[in-house]
Amino acid sequence: MKTTKRYGKRADLALSLWVKLARAHSTFARQTSRDIEQYGLTPPQFSVLETLGHLGPLTMGELGRKILVTGGCVTVIVDNLQKEKLAERVRDASDRRVIRVQLTEKGNKLFQRIFEQHAGRVTELASVLSATEQEALAGLLKKLGLAIQQHEPNPETHHDH
Repeated sequence: MKTTKRYGKRADLALSLWVKLARAHSTFARQTSRDIEQYGLTPPQFSVLETLGHLGPLTMGELGRKILVTGGCVTVIVDNLQKEKLAERVRDASDRRVIRVQLTEKGNKLFQRIFEQHAGRVTELASVLSATEQEALAGLLKKLGLAIQQHEPNPETHHDH
């Protein structure tokens, strides 16, 4: 017998959705993090490596928006990647005030070596759903995320790491 308090049909449905979404995210993130850590990277470092590997050099602000972290967090992540000689900061040739982050040769080689393996792991995890189910779920999650984002306060003032 369920002992969960009821809040009305719509609220119960939304709460159940949230719990399932949070649990699925947590499990998926834990599994992908284990995969990432075998390469000696943290998940945020991998996110920067992946983003720069796919998009090329970006400013710190652009990078932060892409990987969904604040400026201070991006600085720490890039500092750590720079210590490992995987990324570097380079002044823009046309506007010396602009500094872009890019992968070094070592960083690009690492990205090229590991990304396909990581993509394989993510594919394996998602394979419990058919291609049609993956497309449907991706579409629904995008719809949900964009709708919630429209009602959110300015993300620049959000300081969650």
